[in-house]
Amino acid sequence: MYLCVLCGEKFIRGLRGLTDDQTTMSKSRHLTLALIQHPCNANRADNIARSEAAVRNAARQGAELILLQELHTSLYFCQQESADNFDLAEPIPGPTTQHFAHLAAELDIVIVTSLFERRGAGLYHNTVVVLDRQQGLVGQYRKMHIPDDPGFYEKYYFTPGDHQPGTQGFEPIDTSVGRLGVLVCWDQWFPEAARLMALAGAELLLYPTAIGWDDNDDAAEQARQHDAWITMQRGHAIANGIPLAACNRTGFEVDPSGQGSGIRFWGNSFVAGPQGEILAQGPQDAAGIILTKVDMAHTEQVRRVWPYLRDRRIDAYGDLLKRYRD
Repeated sequence: MYLCVLCGEKFIRGLRGLTDDQTTMSKSRHLTLALIQHPCNANRADNIARSEAAVRNAARQGAELILLQELHTSLYFCQQESADNFDLAEPIPGPTTQHFAHLAAELDIVIVTSLFERRGAGLYHNTVVVLDRQQGLVGQYRKMHIPDDPGFYEKYYFTPGDHQPGTQGFEPIDTSVGRLGVLVCWDQWFPEAARLMALAGAELLLYPTAIGWDDNDDAAEQARQHDAWITMQRGHAIANGIPLAACNRTGFEVDPSGQGSGIRFWGNSFVAGPQGEILAQGPQDAAGIILTKVDMAHTEQVRRVWPYLRDRRIDAYGDLLKRYRD
């Protein structure tokens, strides 16, 4: 039963009143999705082995689509600004894409993996690649919103993704399991990014993530931050009527510069349905495989009774292109 607190009867009738012909497009189409969260260390081979072992485990449990966390082949190096860390970057295609492309082909699955991309001399991106079964690399997304805050000095390392017509920008990636709207971490705080992916036909939003607490914050502040993170993304799912998955790091990583107190990544990777309902959620402080089935056809049902896209006043939104309405 799908019940709206404010308009329950009307909403239920809207779903029950559909004829057999009308429900043809909205029959269940389940996708088994897995998120892989784990701590990382300074050894690239160890990190990749840990990710691969979890991917294999998830595939044995029936996962068809697997999402890995942000920059999972290394420590989160953005806690400090050091030119030496550019040595961690690699081209696409390169070692990470080749490794996980072979794994996707072997297991006959779709893998969404994150890496530090060297696009050219002095030009680097925080990039996600999508590897589709035997097809290999079918698309990539370069992080568009780049933070620059204590402990998260990403502007030093990453150039924002391109957004001109015909470039990657906020463009979904077509795969054998559906059209994926892939975004990265800081992107998840911007409703515009989720909306543009949805308007381009994305069926599922995916967010590889690296977010955590400063141990100097008290428990109440930590709880507010964590709740805001989940609430914001559930809002994207609701506002666009599509499911969403966020895969976050876990474990504590020290600040190598000694200036900060380090980051305690809070895990809690989760999957939400198109009404924001939590379908699955991982632990806070441990590695985990978060496995669930997502009904990819439920979007059709939800959007028929909550038609946000129909009622958008696109003629009145011009000022959204301004930095601020002075």
